[in-house]
Amino acid sequence: MGNRGMEDLIPLVNKLQDAFSSIGQACNLDLPQIAVVGGQSAGKSSVLENFVGRDFLPRGSGIVTRRPLVLQLISASAEWAEFLHCKGKKFTDFDEVRQEIEAETDRVTGANKGISPVPINLRVYSPHVLNLTLIDLPGITKVPVGDQPVDIEQQIREMIMQFITRESCLILAVTPANTDLANSDALKLAKDVDPQGLRTIGVITKLDLMDEGTDARDVLENKLLPLRRGYIGVVNRSQKDIDGKKDIKAALEAERKFFFSHASYRHMADKMGTPRLQKVLNEQLTNHIRDTLPAFRSKLQSQLLALDKEAEEYRGYRPDDPSRKTKQLLQMVQQFSVDFEKRIEGSGDQVDTVELSGGAKINRIFHERFPFELVKMECDEKEMRREISYAIKNIHGIRTGLFTPDMAFEAIVKKQVIKLKEPCVKCVDMVIQELINTVRQCSTKLECFPMLREETERIVTSHIRDRESRAKDQVLLLIDIQLSYINTNHEDFIGFANAQQRSSQTNKSQSSAGNQVIRKGWLTINNISIMKGGAKEYWFVLTAESLSWFKDDEEKEKKYMLPLDNLKVRDVEKSFMSSKHIFCIFNTESRNVYKDNRTLELACDSQDDVDSWKSSLLRAGVYPEKVAAVENETTTTTDNFSMDPQLERKVETIRNLVDSYMAIVNKCIRDLMPKTIMHLMINNVKDFINAELLAQLYSAGDQNALMDESQEQAQRRDEVLRTHQALKEALAIIGDISTSTITTPMPPPVDSSWLAGSGGRRSPPASPTAPRRMSSGQRPAPRGAPPPPNRPGPLGPFNNSADSPQAPSRPNRAPPSIPSRRPPPSPTRQAPP
Repeated sequence: MGNRGMEDLIPLVNKLQDAFSSIGQACNLDLPQIAVVGGQSAGKSSVLENFVGRDFLPRGSGIVTRRPLVLQLISASAEWAEFLHCKGKKFTDFDEVRQEIEAETDRVTGANKGISPVPINLRVYSPHVLNLTLIDLPGITKVPVGDQPVDIEQQIREMIMQFITRESCLILAVTPANTDLANSDALKLAKDVDPQGLRTIGVITKLDLMDEGTDARDVLENKLLPLRRGYIGVVNRSQKDIDGKKDIKAALEAERKFFFSHASYRHMADKMGTPRLQKVLNEQLTNHIRDTLPAFRSKLQSQLLALDKEAEEYRGYRPDDPSRKTKQLLQMVQQFSVDFEKRIEGSGDQVDTVELSGGAKINRIFHERFPFELVKMECDEKEMRREISYAIKNIHGIRTGLFTPDMAFEAIVKKQVIKLKEPCVKCVDMVIQELINTVRQCSTKLECFPMLREETERIVTSHIRDRESRAKDQVLLLIDIQLSYINTNHEDFIGFANAQQRSSQTNKSQSSAGNQVIRKGWLTINNISIMKGGAKEYWFVLTAESLSWFKDDEEKEKKYMLPLDNLKVRDVEKSFMSSKHIFCIFNTESRNVYKDNRTLELACDSQDDVDSWKSSLLRAGVYPEKVAAVENETTTTTDNFSMDPQLERKVETIRNLVDSYMAIVNKCIRDLMPKTIMHLMINNVKDFINAELLAQLYSAGDQNALMDESQEQAQRRDEVLRTHQALKEALAIIGDISTSTITTPMPPPVDSSWLAGSGGRRSPPASPTAPRRMSSGQRPAPRGAPPPPNRPGPLGPFNNSADSPQAPSRPNRAPPSIPSRRPPPSPTRQAPP
């Protein structure tokens, strides 16, 4: 096949692949890709074909150079090819492969020299290749032809850069011997992405096409324009050889004869040619494999350690043993009970760090969500006063009352108490939903027994639903009890005698409560314009009178203070571009809230945070927009209803009495609701699971059927045992491989400053004088006096050693092109000064 050097690595890699395939894993060696970069007609495709050992790329029209060809070589027992765009179709004739590449290129780019960055993906299976990826990239061109765009050069450069910027990509910088090496686009691109020269190899092609009397000896000896990994010369097949169907094996033999017979190259013939190029790449691949082995060994050892305990449990496992099923059923139910109690009561193990769940979520419902729902039920001040005034007038009827009627107080209080039913029932619903979620989370450990899991969830959920109706009845009973008797002798009730003083005391307390902090936390102001910096996060402090925000939580640098007068809250629809949840504050009198903004949009990380902040704002007297809507509907009636001073005093008295009594009721309900739900729901469900779940499962049907394991569990058990054994074998195989590889050291740095000057651009070579002529056996003489022996050459920015053996000192002269024309031999002719 012509790539025997590659076959030396095949047994080594095959052992690694066997080690991983035996446990069903991919051998993720991440072997380097090999990209062939160069100008048009530089011989890139021929280098690639010699490397593969097959003649399969299109010729003549340069079709393949119009799209990248990603060639994946896969070691297999037979030889065939597959295209990604022709899945399932095998190509055994490589002439058909060439035709398919041409057709696929024309399909995307057209038949008139168009280009496309969309690669053609080809897989070649063969017993003579190693698993790695080769890339044939479009040749760099300067002038567009046919349908090619005017910026064809830039497009091709960007296309090439997509591949060679990867750290695992080896770059073969191909330059024809009959062009100027100092102006090589391939070397310039390689320098841009690999300034240290760690993965760049220079390849000189067309050595057999140089003019008679010229050679590239200085370049191939890495003396003229040095690279860290040096240059390798190759001789590809000519167009005549290709047309004559000369196979690659014969071409490689002709290449070998050329180097051994040429006077300028015979002394380094063993370091030239395609076999040498393959050997250099093999050394790089071997180094990569050796560097990767420690990570593989650690990965396998950690997997083996993780499976030890589980594999020990599965050894001697008998799925159909009745005694095992009974024992396991008891263990599963007991574990379910323990997990449920831990999730409700809290535990230090298996803590969820992503979101609240179980008991923590229920606690938040009790002490944040439920109070929030209660606060939402509070009526607006104007609406309350309107209702009280109507109640007083309707109670007096046609008469003009002299005293404040207590019946108006009772009517208003009962109406407010009835409103508490909705948030109380909603609280029960939220707790029930969380209990059901907790049951489902705890039952995940039963998934290996599907029937047991399904039956357990059904029994416990049915019991929760049964307790739901009782809990709701009890909660509604609490409200009815509050309605049955208005206790005006309660010790916290202010009474009629103190009601008149309450208004002045309230005003004083409100003024003193201005500094009382209701809530602190981080919020993002979402509607700051991009010109002013965009959305920013600040530390917010909410008091009874204002909303302030600071630069940080130290509260030293205050950014703004917003009074809460005439402010309302409304929701803002979440943007598909944002992950945050938003609400906004606005002024009911259509005034600017913050600087030039009519609204202040505030963003939180979760909807729970939004609800919590809205609850805090409600406590501060900032109501949702829907309350404002009710107010607007009744504004006209309220404004048109005039009250005399006596009626106003009565309304104020009733208002203070209602506030005092509803504070007592709310305090009682907020205390009794969590206790009622805990007793009738949560504790009852825990006792049911501990005491009755097992009996319910036994009465539900055949317990042996409940303990039938799932097909996935059976596969899991077999996989664990097989993987555990295979991991031991894989570690032994890797141990044998690691001792059989030898690291090839990296060549020392060289002076490669000729590739690029300051600013990342290549410094153009000095204009050479007329080419010197010399015989094929002579060496070019330097201009001026030669440097002293062993003097180090000039160091570039990528040379770390002044005594680098690969950077010999050279005279200060412009780099000539490789083909130096020479006249007929003249041994006495001297080099021009």
